[in-house]
Amino acid sequence: MKGCSMKGRIHSIESFGTVDGPGIRLVVFFQGCPMRCKYCHNPDTWEMSGGSERTAAEILELFERNRPFYRGGGITATGGEPLMQLAFLTELFAEAKRRKIHTCLDTSGITYPVGPESGGRRKGEFERLFAVTDLVLLDVKHSSPKEHVRLTAKGQEPVLAFAKALEAAKVPVIVRHVCVPGITDGEENLKELGRLIGRWKNLKGLDVLAYHTMGVSKYKELGIPYPLEGIAKMEPEKARAARETVLKGILEVRGCKSC
Repeated sequence: MKGCSMKGRIHSIESFGTVDGPGIRLVVFFQGCPMRCKYCHNPDTWEMSGGSERTAAEILELFERNRPFYRGGGITATGGEPLMQLAFLTELFAEAKRRKIHTCLDTSGITYPVGPESGGRRKGEFERLFAVTDLVLLDVKHSSPKEHVRLTAKGQEPVLAFAKALEAAKVPVIVRHVCVPGITDGEENLKELGRLIGRWKNLKGLDVLAYHTMGVSKYKELGIPYPLEGIAKMEPEKARAARETVLKGILEVRGCKSC
């Protein structure tokens, strides 16, 4: 297809995803991630050298083959970290929007420019992405800046700057938070998370996900020590209780029972 010759590095594609955005979706796992989250269950997506090259046209052809099944759904970019391939991601979403396909981005926002890199061309590149993005699933790893570094090996500043930019662009956001026993499940940490995200005017939803150990086997296959060895998975009911605690924090800053 004319104008879709750029190639992206793709780890894998799920044809019928049901948990990464509304409806049934084509879920595209991008290769490459700068974070090293201790609970990451996709360590095979970290390095840019993995996966295979695809064009936006090739990916969207997979969608078109099953378009009737995606009614009410769309396409989701996840990873890895899709923002590592910003130009390709924007091209993919722009072509999807041209075809009237709902676009959803699952991201940590970690590559958003801050400090000396915070102005000019780079911000303009993100604004072009925002213009063709219908929904963002924003992975907020921890409410504490210090604990964010310990958990992910990256600072929190780009995430908050990305969230602010999404708010300014009026892109709807659903926050995702992985609840890990002894690390991200403290009551005050959860309330502070609510206070943090409760100020965002574009916040449309909250998913608190229970920590699981399904990715441990990948670490063994790759010969990488698993950072959370010995921490048991979290039961779903505890994640639901954690979500209620986050909601209390949201209520504190919004001051209304309907929030």
